Amino acid sequence: MATGTITEPANARSRRTRAALLSAAHAILEAEGFEALTMTAVAERAGVTRRSVYLHFPTRAELAAALFDHVAAVAGLAESLAEVWAAPDAVAALDEWAAHLARYHPRLLAVDRAVERVRHADVDAAAHRKRVVAARLASCRRLAVRLHDEGRLADAWTVESARDMLFALISSDMIEALIVDRRWSRPRLASHLALMFRSTFANDVDVERPA
Repeated sequence: MATGTITEPANARSRRTRAALLSAAHAILEAEGFEALTMTAVAERAGVTRRSVYLHFPTRAELAAALFDHVAAVAGLAESLAEVWAAPDAVAALDEWAAHLARYHPRLLAVDRAVERVRHADVDAAAHRKRVVAARLASCRRLAVRLHDEGRLADAWTVESARDMLFALISSDMIEALIVDRRWSRPRLASHLALMFRSTFANDVDVERPA
């Protein structure tokens, strides 16, 4: 998949090198933070020359942009979201959205923390976060539109307000507080998020208390 102005390398060796560079960048980001993400550090971690890094990513900004798709692929974003969009109705989609948040977003905590820490001072981190925000808002709007179109969106909400609240609830702080600090399991997180989403955003639904 193309990212920014960078296209996928045509031959297998170039694809392997590009993948190694993105894996190295991902590891640096998780372990040391966005501020440690330099072309030299990526080259050293991947075991290649700085020239090789620049051949694939002429600027740090393009490397950071490509990381968006790399991190999503490693964490399984497309596969996780596919279960949401395959749900038979809007309320079931809310349940699957809760399950998606519980299984996918804990994998992003280290990256989210690294980006959030420096995004106000680092333009590349800010650009990465902008892409993340846009993608999340698009998914939340898709959910809200489906609820609305099926007549299941609770009266207190508009598509726009439901989208924004669903987006706000994709909170790394919330997920970390429950998964890490309170030691909730991912199934427990999914079931309680589903309860909250159903009781908040959907009309005329039965809500069962999670175990």
